[in-house]
Amino acid sequence: MRRSFLALVIAASIVPASALQATPFSTLEERMSAAEFRSAGLEKLSAEELAALNAWLSNNGTSGRTVAPREEDRRGLREAPTSQSRGPINTRLIGESTGWSYGTVFRLENGQVWQSVDRESRLVGVRLTNPTVEIRQGIMGNWLLKFADYNTTARVERIE
Repeated sequence: MRRSFLALVIAASIVPASALQATPFSTLEERMSAAEFRSAGLEKLSAEELAALNAWLSNNGTSGRTVAPREEDRRGLREAPTSQSRGPINTRLIGESTGWSYGTVFRLENGQVWQSVDRESRLVGVRLTNPTVEIRQGIMGNWLLKFADYNTTARVERIE
């Protein structure tokens, strides 16, 4: 609570008075629940860093610009349109991974969920936290998942 108040005071001193009067602004601490604040890693910021982020959001966050929503990436789904990019999907796995075997489910930061359908491929003996993954379409239309820095792939299907 004390930290939030200090961050608010610092943010108010950084943000020009004209910006404060133009539109009401609520800080990240006010907008987010404590759990959301922690899950975003914002508790790791110093009071000055948090104040600078709030100031930036106040000046740039919603300054009347309309941002077109991004088209949902439906690659890998059976009903996915064929016009979408055929390039690789580069993202991170959420949480810890000890590799894969047949049936392993991969929940990714981009919201996609994939499952290993490869009975032959295994990656064992690793313990990785939020590893970077690449998913690319193979020659026959199947999808292959690979952890960064590992030279083995698993055939996967998108389930969400």
